[in-house]
Amino acid sequence: MSSLLAFSFSPYRLSGTVCGTLLNHAVALAALGDAVNHAPYRATPQAPVLYLKPRNTLAASGAAVCVPQEFGELEIGASLGLVIGRTACRVSEAQALAHVAGYVIVADLSVPHSSFYRPSIRFKARDGSCLVGPQVVPCGAVPEPDALGLQVTVDGRVLQQTSTGGMRRSAARLLADVTEFMTLRPGDVLMLGVPAGAPRARAGQHFAIRLEGLGELEGSLVAEGVSERVTKERAA
Repeated sequence: MSSLLAFSFSPYRLSGTVCGTLLNHAVALAALGDAVNHAPYRATPQAPVLYLKPRNTLAASGAAVCVPQEFGELEIGASLGLVIGRTACRVSEAQALAHVAGYVIVADLSVPHSSFYRPSIRFKARDGSCLVGPQVVPCGAVPEPDALGLQVTVDGRVLQQTSTGGMRRSAARLLADVTEFMTLRPGDVLMLGVPAGAPRARAGQHFAIRLEGLGELEGSLVAEGVSERVTKERAA
């Protein structure tokens, strides 16, 4: 499926720049224990830790994602995505959400890995590994972005039940801190962060992410060599 289709939520024209946020979930950070005191941090990170999901990773809800044979499974990272509506540069926490046009579900799929600092592009930027959808919901319809119920299922079985709460930085605080050192422009998407305990799935399995007020995003995992055939059949 064309990556452009993932960003066709009229009237929103998403640019294709998706920023992921690491270590924003308090439980996930606590689970690292003393590791955060080792190099290169040597302390709990004081600024947001970001990574990019480049354009080759973008896909729409319902996409089939290839599982590399050498790894066998993918981690299903569920996150709230903040869709930027106004250029945001050095915004205050109080004014941050005024720069957000709406919210969307993001499924950040990655090869399971132990590195929590600068994870390998090879693990985080697989083709089609960032599903966005099924719709962008205007901010007015989501009054509490930091308290939304979140559920991840694999083959219909609930493997994660949590919420967008428990983050070290709220949506507004995160946006303010990020725009302190980089400008976000209309159409960019900033992920709030993936909660601890992201489930894993293998080829042949189907996953779904439900986020309160935003609907359900779904996808399927296929073995190498199968995803290309599925894409061609859908395009025919």
